[in-house]
Amino acid sequence: MSRSYVIYIGLLAAFWGASYMFIKVAGRAFEPTTMIMFRLLIASSLLLLVLAVQRGWSTTLAEMRGLGWEGFALGFVNGAIPFTLIAWGERHIDSGVAAIANASMPIFVVLLAIRWKPSETVRGLRLVGFLVGLVGVGVLAGVHPKGGWWGVAGTMAVVLASVAYAIGSLWGQRLIARTSGLVLSTTSMLGGLLVLLPFGLLQLPGALPGWKPTGSVIALAVIGTALAQIIAYRALRSDGAARLSLVTYLLPVTTLFYGVALLGEPLTWQELAGMVLILGGVAFGSGAVRFPRREPVAAPSP
Repeated sequence: MSRSYVIYIGLLAAFWGASYMFIKVAGRAFEPTTMIMFRLLIASSLLLLVLAVQRGWSTTLAEMRGLGWEGFALGFVNGAIPFTLIAWGERHIDSGVAAIANASMPIFVVLLAIRWKPSETVRGLRLVGFLVGLVGVGVLAGVHPKGGWWGVAGTMAVVLASVAYAIGSLWGQRLIARTSGLVLSTTSMLGGLLVLLPFGLLQLPGALPGWKPTGSVIALAVIGTALAQIIAYRALRSDGAARLSLVTYLLPVTTLFYGVALLGEPLTWQELAGMVLILGGVAFGSGAVRFPRREPVAAPSP
């Protein structure tokens, strides 16, 4: 573990956790497609500028072209779809509920890996973990007296976003072998932007939004996307994917804190139960938690 690991994970938990709050506030004035269009526009521009300063424009553009259509298509699966689904979902559910539902993503990663990696087996505690995690999703979505059916729909939209993230994660793991993480992230964000551009422009607000929604979109793009991506790839390089993935367990906690303390969202037993079940399922289903095997006791010599 590097000396900076705790700082990296703490910053990511704070930045990504705050993203759900920014989405909630921005959603008061922006349609989901418009909000995410601006998010991708600002974030991809900043990351492109960072790459150009580091490598020069010609090298940056050459590396992006080297990814071909897949680099841009990844932005549709890993950016445009899940970002928009979460933004739409948060119109009907609290930001804390969205973060908890999104924490189910590692479960879908391993389930999809079974299809794409037939050698991957799921049994024992890992199978129990998946089932427990899915029960947690059911508790979160099915017991929602405040939101009613729209609350269920909003929660399931975030779960679908988790499936899209899982597909994008597996696809990105294959593409990352051909380039750097920052190049792949920038390319995919530009691809997502191109997809959302016509829809976002059609749904531009009729009047200039207030400073809170506008500031939230900017903060979402700069802090929750561009800056967080730079930190995430630094942590990935120094400490590896397994340690970086532990931020999954912190996001619901930081998001619930922001939602309760800053947005006045209620903290319900459904949220707490769903969080415990989903994170417990992720812990066991991903193999992060294992019980030690008991060594067989040798029979006494005759």
